[in-house]
Amino acid sequence: MKDRIEKLISTLNEKNVKIHIDPERKFLIEKCIEKKEVFVLKTGTLCSITPSHSTGRSPKDTVTVKRDVNEETIDWDSQYNIPINLETFEMLYEDAINLLSQKEEIFLTKRTVGADPSYALTILSISSKAVNSLFTLNMFRPLIDDSSSVFKDKPFLLLMLPDDNLNPDKYKGRLRINPETGKTTQMSIAINYEDRIGIVIGSSYLGTCKKLIFTVMNYYLVFHNILPLHCSANEGINGDITLFLGLSGTGKTTLSTSPDRKLLGDDEHGWSDNGIANFENGCYAKLVNLDPIKEPEIYNACFRKADPLNHGTIVENVMTYPDGSFDLFDIRLTENSRGSYPLSFIPNIKESSVGTHPSVIIFLTADANGVLPPISKLTIERALLWYLMGYTSKLAGTETGIKEPQSTFSPFFGAPFMPAAPKFYIDLLQKKLQKFNTGVYLINTGWTGGSYGAGKRIPLSITRTMVRAAINGELKNIFTEEDNLFHLNIPTSCPGIENSSILNPESTWKDKAAFKQRALKLAEEFSIFYDKMFKGKGIPKSVEDCCPGK
Repeated sequence: MKDRIEKLISTLNEKNVKIHIDPERKFLIEKCIEKKEVFVLKTGTLCSITPSHSTGRSPKDTVTVKRDVNEETIDWDSQYNIPINLETFEMLYEDAINLLSQKEEIFLTKRTVGADPSYALTILSISSKAVNSLFTLNMFRPLIDDSSSVFKDKPFLLLMLPDDNLNPDKYKGRLRINPETGKTTQMSIAINYEDRIGIVIGSSYLGTCKKLIFTVMNYYLVFHNILPLHCSANEGINGDITLFLGLSGTGKTTLSTSPDRKLLGDDEHGWSDNGIANFENGCYAKLVNLDPIKEPEIYNACFRKADPLNHGTIVENVMTYPDGSFDLFDIRLTENSRGSYPLSFIPNIKESSVGTHPSVIIFLTADANGVLPPISKLTIERALLWYLMGYTSKLAGTETGIKEPQSTFSPFFGAPFMPAAPKFYIDLLQKKLQKFNTGVYLINTGWTGGSYGAGKRIPLSITRTMVRAAINGELKNIFTEEDNLFHLNIPTSCPGIENSSILNPESTWKDKAAFKQRALKLAEEFSIFYDKMFKGKGIPKSVEDCCPGK
């Protein structure tokens, strides 16, 4: 890697490209404004507007170098692990260097991913745009001494050319055909794990860079006995740690934000023998319909008034007007508007971003079928199953043609970013749950009394009460009833919940036959997905037996 980087820098110097190495934050903000990469809002916030093809991640253009050495370690059956050969990657690398060589100036930042020095990964990011480099300052941590890290002297190189395009003729038969053009794609997000290089060409969505790096961490760490988790984490006054795992719309950010608990981070963490540590330096929050009253921390981090040079929050694809005003409820650009800011911009954080081993883990699901209990206690085997499945619902009405709630399964609550074979994540979680005696609960923030459209959403106040009871250990000795279909232990009571009938979903439905029909349908969907994705992949039978429908 050292030789490759030296050669790269030498090539750029020969082409008289101005390289800004580790530029200051204010310098990058000035460059963003000077180069018209952003608009400046009335608040001083920077706003980046991307092309329509870059308003979100591009999983179909995210590719991975397949080699003999990773044949068994990467889950090549996953739709998110699209293989390319080494020759194609080297072509992409050569094109990236040639494109960088044509720029007048580029930006190189040196940052760290991982708050725990024992597995901090140095990231060398080279970008053709100042806004991407500013994003690395927001999202990745300041560079630290990696002499004690498992990644000592093994930096990862990230090349970012968001506004450039590939020659489709050159990559014919090597990359996918874009159905919109009928030609080979002009975009590529490529990962070479063995040579420790990532390349982004043609994607302006800032989250592409963030998720590429965290996908890399989620692969590397499992081979160092460290479990990567797509989760938020907070800490109580006694130092106890709670993790929240859940897909979009399940309440992960809302429930992990609490005035009496400090936030370690809201998205990516590692669980090592030292405890929990945040990977990131910042947050990349969804902004659509953001209410300053309900979520003041995120709103103030993004839109507090400050001189632009002292601000540095980047909002992405927010509807912006010529006078610098904006509308978070206007989704004509995208529903996936985002805000990137350092953790230090929000109150009640734990600055070190590290903590002890979690005493409680909460899996979140928003079941629009209305058949899962609001809270369940999970044994280790059942926790492994629900971690493996990563279930929630896609609501009717959120997409054209969806008339009934659709089941969504994202293994490990973040399937696109968890590239290793499933057994590695499962084995590690099992060992850690056993070793540290961590309690695991499944909390349903979805519907009760009927499915979506007939029942009602479980009140947030009730969900918060149940979360609090789980964290405080008040459910440890509560009597439970067995749900034999979903293999869940349902508490018969919960401190703070006056009407315990809500704890049993069947009791909230008037039409018991309709409840059973809906429950059986969901259980069958679990079974079908499990067989398709995990049958014969080394998952213990004791875990398979916990799958609904089995």
